[in-house]
Amino acid sequence: MLNPKSFLFVPGDSERKMEKGRASNAHALVLDLEDSVSEERLDAARALVREFLQANPDRTRQQIWVRINPIESAKMLDDIAQVVGGAPDGVLLPKCHAGADIVRLADYLTALERREGVEGESIRIISVATETPGAMFELGSYRNVSGRLAGLTWGAEDLSTAVGASTNKGDDAAYQFTYQLARSLCLLGAKAASTPAIDTIFANFRDPDGLQQEVRRARQDGFTAKFAIHPDQIEIINAGFKPDQREVEHARAIVAAFAASGGQGTVQVNGRMVDKPHLTQALQVIEAAEAN
Repeated sequence: MLNPKSFLFVPGDSERKMEKGRASNAHALVLDLEDSVSEERLDAARALVREFLQANPDRTRQQIWVRINPIESAKMLDDIAQVVGGAPDGVLLPKCHAGADIVRLADYLTALERREGVEGESIRIISVATETPGAMFELGSYRNVSGRLAGLTWGAEDLSTAVGASTNKGDDAAYQFTYQLARSLCLLGAKAASTPAIDTIFANFRDPDGLQQEVRRARQDGFTAKFAIHPDQIEIINAGFKPDQREVEHARAIVAAFAASGGQGTVQVNGRMVDKPHLTQALQVIEAAEAN
């Protein structure tokens, strides 16, 4: 699976939750060595993650990623030194400051792949690109940094902590402007770098309607995937990133109209004028539908 739509976070110190995640329809698991694992259990979690990776070499149905600790943390090198031998599909780098962090991590991975006999350049990287104030000014720095880059995502919790905010949402439960800005800059930075934009978690896993609305907005805005914190969220995310029949039919009508136009730059579809950008969007909708 080249570009997963759903990424499910799983604590790296819980074999039971890993197995539950493996049985889910998540397109990718993210075994966590950062926030969900205590300092006392980190060594055991690294060993468990590596064992799980080695026990599940077939990633045809479901990828397995690892969230490591931040690059400036002394824990990060120990994380990747332990897990690279299990050949994860990729690593999620939190609190990434800029594209230069991707270059640095890629160099470490190259050396460890060689040491562990893992195929070179096979471990990809997703950056959590909005978790520090300085990172907000570096969203344009990911262009051409590494062939390993497989996406940018954003987060609101660490950013609100870093700026000393008491909350990141208003009375209407919507993200306040600073965090909406982080989301938009992440989206634009990903598109500028020609890499997937991946939406952050929806924390209330007991609110399926709210999740469905957020997934719909994310796809409409240009995000191509979303992180989950509970298996119950996976089916909603997978379905939400698939264009519905009405969208596909409209897209095919646009493509057919241009095909019959004899090279015109503007055509009429269902009483509306559409031009080349609409054709590009239509082709993207059809591609997304066929990929699902």
